[in-house]
Amino acid sequence: ENMAVIGHLAGGLDYPGQIIGENMADERYNRKNPAVKRILQEVKEMQANPSDDFMSLPLEENIFEWQFAIRGPRDTEFEGGIYHGRIQLPSDYPFKPPSFMLLTPSGRFEINTKICLSISNYHPEH
Repeated sequence: ENMAVIGHLAGGLDYPGQIIGENMADERYNRKNPAVKRILQEVKEMQANPSDDFMSLPLEENIFEWQFAIRGPRDTEFEGGIYHGRIQLPSDYPFKPPSFMLLTPSGRFEINTKICLSISNYHPEH
């Protein structure tokens, strides 16, 4: 796991420097591809507008796989926790939804198992 991208975040949810660069958009990725274009745009937007409660970044070696960290909501049993997870973007993103899974035990979701969200590609009832 490449959790070094996000780090432990104990002191806050800060972006670790300039993550997106020439190495992330090199010849491995066709910048004219709608998915690649959208992903690179979203990384820039997240870096320009950081949140105190969450962050997400693509892996340097695969921009279709992201790691995220989210701070447990205040006044809930999750307050004080920082939860890490993985987002897998399909090759036809944003036209198809991503899949999400948590990597940190929370007591609510199984780790390393896709999560059913209204915006995800995993819905066991279908």
